[in-house]
Amino acid sequence: MERVRIARRIMIFWTLFIGIGALVGSMAMLIKPDGSIMQMQGMLPYFQVLPFADVLFQNYIFSGIALLIVNGITNLTAAVLIIRKKTVGAYLGCLFGITLMLWIMIQFVIFPANFMSTIYFIFGLLQFACGIAYIIFLKQSEFVFDEKAYKNIGRKPDVLVTYFSRMGYGRKIAYEKANELGADIYEITTPERTKGFLGFAWLGRFGMHGWAMPVNAVGKNIGKYKKVIFVYPIHVFAVASPVKGFCKACKGKVKKAEYIAVHFRKDSDFSKSFAQMDEALGIRADKKESVVCKFGNVVKRKQIQ
Repeated sequence: MERVRIARRIMIFWTLFIGIGALVGSMAMLIKPDGSIMQMQGMLPYFQVLPFADVLFQNYIFSGIALLIVNGITNLTAAVLIIRKKTVGAYLGCLFGITLMLWIMIQFVIFPANFMSTIYFIFGLLQFACGIAYIIFLKQSEFVFDEKAYKNIGRKPDVLVTYFSRMGYGRKIAYEKANELGADIYEITTPERTKGFLGFAWLGRFGMHGWAMPVNAVGKNIGKYKKVIFVYPIHVFAVASPVKGFCKACKGKVKKAEYIAVHFRKDSDFSKSFAQMDEALGIRADKKESVVCKFGNVVKRKQIQ
């Protein structure tokens, strides 16, 4: 995936940037323990608020060693692992962003407000955020869907499973349902952008306003099916806007319906979305199911009365 490659490069930059910077800073402290290389001679008195200051902070030797270990070697190790495409490198890079922020928070306590501490706290925050994104993208890239594996689809042509899925997780659930029943299957598509981060943001905009997104011409005669099963994701706590658009286009044509709401939160079944679907279609569904799905893996199913 392209975004995995981009996130990986960004994390390589952050881990190398922080790691090399810490290495250079620690070497300067160890070569000249009085801090003269970095012009830090006047900052030693501020360390006296720390425990064991009379032993550890009479010069910068201990600080240099600590900087090397906490922010130098750690980040450089993470960089090597990320370069070698080891998954553990993503987690370590994210963790060491937190480590840097904690390191700087100690400086906030010791030193007066200063630009250098503030900017490095921001660097740590950015490293952490990029690490989270990298981990998520790696998880998403592991998702595999093979349409050819579902051999039973279309053998019972009086039932239709229709779905909208941005990432493919709902698509897999829809194909599994259609294969189980032998039903026809149809993907809801829209002329609006739905892929990538911009698509995510655009769907979020429609979701926040509660708008129905326009859909492409429906390529099925919806009225011929005895039942239509809707598999849809939850966007902004409600039915995904392309599904709303599909319901608007097919209102009055669906004889019986069944809903499968796909989301990632274990603490909610999003049962309000079923009422939204009933209202959009002008009927009451025979069956309603809430499915918790994480990166394509179903972790919980719940039948809603």
